[in-house]
Amino acid sequence: MIRRAASRACSQLLSGGKWQEACSMAKRARLCTQPAPKESKPNYGLRAFLGSLCGLLLWAIYELGKPEYDQCGRCIEDELSGLPLPQQYLQRMWRALHYYEKMLDEPLPTRLLPDILMPPYVQPRYTLVLELKDVLVHPDWTYQTGRRYKKRPGVDHFLRQCSKHFEIVIYTAEQGMTAFPILDALDPHGFIQYRLVRGATQLVDGQHIKNLNRLNRNLARVIVVDWDHTAIPMHPDNIFNIVRWLGNDDDVQLFDLAAFLQLIAEHQLDDVREVLHYYRQFDDPIEQFKENQRKLLEQKQEEPDNKKAFN
Repeated sequence: MIRRAASRACSQLLSGGKWQEACSMAKRARLCTQPAPKESKPNYGLRAFLGSLCGLLLWAIYELGKPEYDQCGRCIEDELSGLPLPQQYLQRMWRALHYYEKMLDEPLPTRLLPDILMPPYVQPRYTLVLELKDVLVHPDWTYQTGRRYKKRPGVDHFLRQCSKHFEIVIYTAEQGMTAFPILDALDPHGFIQYRLVRGATQLVDGQHIKNLNRLNRNLARVIVVDWDHTAIPMHPDNIFNIVRWLGNDDDVQLFDLAAFLQLIAEHQLDDVREVLHYYRQFDDPIEQFKENQRKLLEQKQEEPDNKKAFN
């Protein structure tokens, strides 16, 4: 309708000889009848994707590039500590990525431990395989200190006593970058002879399991101490399944466990799996061991009394 009205007005102006006014009105009519340009809507999906990608990149730089901390929450210095902070994180991240790439490229060794020592060298009769997390240390996190690992009560006594009779091996699904600094601080005297980390495990159905067949040891003399029985599904008779430690300070299980292992070593059993198979039926094998020792002590105390009664 605007165009029709403008056309009639232009005709009247032309008939009156007003050419310039008619041309101006025609131009204004064309501008009024043109559709308004569409406003471009922002692409929120693309913005969200790019934001997530940037966030993921920053998280990877922080998580892979941050320094390691000891069990007291102190930063462990490395060869990159003197560099500017952004350069430290980027170079640590690059080193971590290179480490993972190397793990994927290199085939797993068929034997995780070297051959046993022959005389005149001393080879312990038994091999003690220990989980690190929630057996010897427990991960702890606070706002003040961040992530750190708490040392279990009795660790020093346990490692010292067991090293007299056992070849001690740490076998864990933790990454080497996490486990090695912890073990350096946990075992300054070198009681632990070998360290096996995630690269030595097998990934089965999304879970890292420990294959004892690759230990290169006689399984009749191998004892595995772990709280997770599913970590060793192929060798259930080799595991001594203790209760998981969650960081409580009143824990004394390592003292009792040292006594149990010392008793096995003193009896020089040819096949430890018979004893371990017996303790598999109990939810808390340590408590059952203590109960058995108490009953045995009562029997020994009753024997002299019985002899006196017969005399």
